[in-house]
Amino acid sequence: MSSVVVPLILAGGQGTRLWPMSRAARPKQFLPLTGPTSLFQQTLQRVADPRYAPAVIITNSEYRFLVGEQAAEIGAPLAGVLLEPVARNTAMAIAAASCFIVQHFGPEAVIHVLPSDHNVTADAGYWLAVDQAIAAAGSGQLVTFGINPTHPETGFGYIKSDAVVGGEARPVQRFVEKPDAARAVEMLAEGGYLWNSGMFMLGARAFLAEAGRLAPDMHEAAGAAVRGAREDLDFIRLEEAAFARAPNISVDYAIFEKTERAAVVAVDFRWSDLGSWDAVWKNGTQDEGRNVTSGQVTLSEVSGSLVISDHAHVAVTGLEDIAVIATNDAIYVGRLSEAQRVGEMVKRLRARKDTSALTEIHRTAYRPWGGFSSILNGDRFQVKLLFVRPGKKLSLQKHHHRAEHWVVVRGTAEVTVDGNVTTLSENQSIYLPLGCVHRLANPGKIDLELIEVQTGSYLGEDDIIRIEDEFGRL
Repeated sequence: MSSVVVPLILAGGQGTRLWPMSRAARPKQFLPLTGPTSLFQQTLQRVADPRYAPAVIITNSEYRFLVGEQAAEIGAPLAGVLLEPVARNTAMAIAAASCFIVQHFGPEAVIHVLPSDHNVTADAGYWLAVDQAIAAAGSGQLVTFGINPTHPETGFGYIKSDAVVGGEARPVQRFVEKPDAARAVEMLAEGGYLWNSGMFMLGARAFLAEAGRLAPDMHEAAGAAVRGAREDLDFIRLEEAAFARAPNISVDYAIFEKTERAAVVAVDFRWSDLGSWDAVWKNGTQDEGRNVTSGQVTLSEVSGSLVISDHAHVAVTGLEDIAVIATNDAIYVGRLSEAQRVGEMVKRLRARKDTSALTEIHRTAYRPWGGFSSILNGDRFQVKLLFVRPGKKLSLQKHHHRAEHWVVVRGTAEVTVDGNVTTLSENQSIYLPLGCVHRLANPGKIDLELIEVQTGSYLGEDDIIRIEDEFGRL
């Protein structure tokens, strides 16, 4: 193989069709939906293969520490983490990343574009398709992967082609929008249609040449955004003004539906975009009643259902075709066969001031040092559980409106208060008066957990004055 193959992982999506587990602050790609690791980590593990150079990630700024932490957890090396300053869909994300890859790997690089939120079984058929796509991309074709359809599906776009599973890349005859149910049945019966997977194999030189010809505004914006990029810790912030000039459009519309270079490799490996709860059910391990469960769940006379809990014990009896998704601050209950309607519910919640936060953040919030879970809120007080990873420390900070009490329940805490350092072990506590300059660190080898009781006139997260911070958040 003459050209270096660079995985490009798209990790910026804010999907809410898997609400209430997937939310804007921690979307589905960072959740362990199909096993002990997240979908993003599974994607990284799939490209830990001699075929590939280290991966390039493009995501938004809010997810930068999630990306870094989850990659570190599985020991995955990264060639770069690009941060999108504004959302601009897949065309601009791929174009900007391609410019970055050309800078670092040369114009002959082949780019394997992979969504970070798909569930894929990398069997022999998968790797055969990858090698066929690499060969086609090396000859100048822009290759997409088409999934051999197993049933009429209205949630995917389709590709018309004479490509066959196990065969070489073949020209794309046309792209088809997501069909209605009747048209999906017709296409399946007619044959020659593949599901559009959203995975691509692109020669960097060929893709950027077509971008310059078919989408010159985007091409110019992508180049300028990379040239004006700046490093921020382990991340690369793309230049905002240039990035924002690009049209908000998918790579299918901008390039693939217009280019004469489009080709498709037909595949039949197990694949799902996990775009709805019924897709999670189809990809899960079903019991004798065709139920998929996760967490603390008890079922009686239940069939064909999905029940997931990450907090409370959920008991269900006498039902079928039900989805129950329970988190510590929201529960969704609906027909599993109508799981696509979750998006409608999210829109209703987002439109109301008293429920909009449920679509954005979890009760558990993640930070580069660990995170915290909200336990109890009241008038002028708040109780949280803080968890700090080994070797990590919070910013040196102070608060104008609240005092805090910390009680260590697990591990060892190193606490700095107005320059004085105290080491606390389990069951020990410390008081942080209003206005003191303080810092919390975990010098130990295990997670530090402590209860934080906040008291004061204002308890918002924006009442933090950072004085020093190793994560660049001053």
